[in-house]
Formats: sequence, C-alpha cells, structure tokens
Amino acid sequence: MSPVSRRTVLTGSAAIVAAGVVTAAAAEPAGAHTYPGPKPTVVLVHGAFADASGWNDVVRRLIRDGYPVLAPANPLRGVESDSAYLASILASITGPVVLVGHSYGGVVITNAATIANADVKALVYVAAFAPDTGETVLGLQTKFPGTKLGEPQLDIRPYPLADGKYSADGYVKADVFRDIFAGDLPRSTTAVMAATQRPGDVHTLRQASGVPAWKQIRSWYLVARDDNLIPAAAQRFMAQRAGSRVVEANASHVAMMSQPAITADLIALAARTTRS
Repeated sequence: MSPVSRRTVLTGSAAIVAAGVVTAAAAEPAGAHTYPGPKPTVVLVHGAFADASGWNDVVRRLIRDGYPVLAPANPLRGVESDSAYLASILASITGPVVLVGHSYGGVVITNAATIANADVKALVYVAAFAPDTGETVLGLQTKFPGTKLGEPQLDIRPYPLADGKYSADGYVKADVFRDIFAGDLPRSTTAVMAATQRPGDVHTLRQASGVPAWKQIRSWYLVARDDNLIPAAAQRFMAQRAGSRVVEANASHVAMMSQPAITADLIALAARTTRS
C-alpha cells in the first residue's frame, strides 16, 4: 500500500482543527513511544531568502512544550558546505534530534543527516525540498507547473571569493517578494522580510544532492497548498516518494510563519512517534 493511501486523519491537534484545514497524517505506528527522559532537541534549518527568525513563533511553542530548540544560521553558500556545517552542529548535540528544514533547508537536512551521528531520529520537511540522489533545487522546483520564481524575479549581485574570483547571490525582487514568498502575511511584515532577506548563492540551484537521509530516517512533511515557490504538486511528490507522514495546510511558502501552530504540532508529533 502506498504512503498516501496509508494516511489517516490527524485528529489530535486542536490547532489544526481550529485552523479549518484538511489534514492527512499517519497515526502513531505500532511500537512507537515517547522518549524516555529528556525530550529530543529540535533543530530548525531555514532556507534561502530568509533567516532563523522565520521560526520564531514555532520556537516559542516548542519551548513552551519543553523541547530544547536550536535554529542555526544556514550559510547558504552551497549544498556540500552548508550540509557539512549543519552536520558539525548536530555532532555537538547530546541525545536524540528532530531535524526540521524549510525550503532549501530541506536539501541541507537531507544531506547533513547522512554525515551526522546516528542521533537524528526524525526529519520534518516544511514546504521544503526533499531531493533524491543527483537531484537539484531547480529541477524539483520546475518539475511541476506553478512556481513563480525564476531568474527574471531575482536581483543578481556578485560577491568576491577568497581566491579572488567571484560568485553571485540571488535576492527575490522586492516588488514580487510577497506574492512569491509570503502572500498570506501582512504587507508590512513582508516588506521587512524582503529588505532583510539572506540571499543564496545562485550556483546552489544546480548543485546535485547526495544520498538522501530520508531513505534511512523516518520523515514528516507539511505541504503548503498555496505555495508560489515550490508548487504543492512537487511537495506531494517528494513527500510520497520519501514515505513521509503528511499534513496539508492552506499556507504560502512560509508555512512556519503563517501556520506556526500546525508546524509546531507536526514537529511534536514527529518527536512523540519516533523510536528512541
């Protein structure tokens, strides 16, 4: 039976019910149980055109519920180097980890968890890329119709490298930022987000991903139905392929900001139902 047909309706989340969205997620599997002793550390990884502050409302909820949380800065310099950086952070954490990625952050957690220690017990993708071996961000973003982000929507700004050569960063243009990235947030908020966005190196779009951690580590996925950057069809494709337990929400690309309760609930579900 396919992962999609095995989904059951998640009824244990008051926040999801209150939000009035249809959800689909696997029930707690047989033999799953809560961690004995301290709760796992939740590590939250942001993507391009954003920073760790996008997790703020999720962090508040997780801390309130007793989870240790770390939301490091993603360097956004390249798949290999970003993944190695995150793996070094994971190696410094004692005990089980729930690893969460948004957007390009999904690429980073997919690769970092294969080179980190065995304490990563669950992967959670929030409107994120979950690539297979050899796949790229650009390839997955354009695999299905619907993305509004392309080269014409980017401001390209060169920056110098240590060897004297140059690379280039991409910024989403301010006049299209809200429509592409965060259409369900107030304009006053998205104006600040556009002005303070952290760019990603444009070469990252075509860099191949490595062997995916989701083949060995159980995963959960929050599909953002109204995403104008990663089409919902692409998100469903990646989630089904990874065998992820799935929740869907009426949300833009920044689902963790517009639907923080649903996001935090899914992370907590992953933490509760992961074997120690």
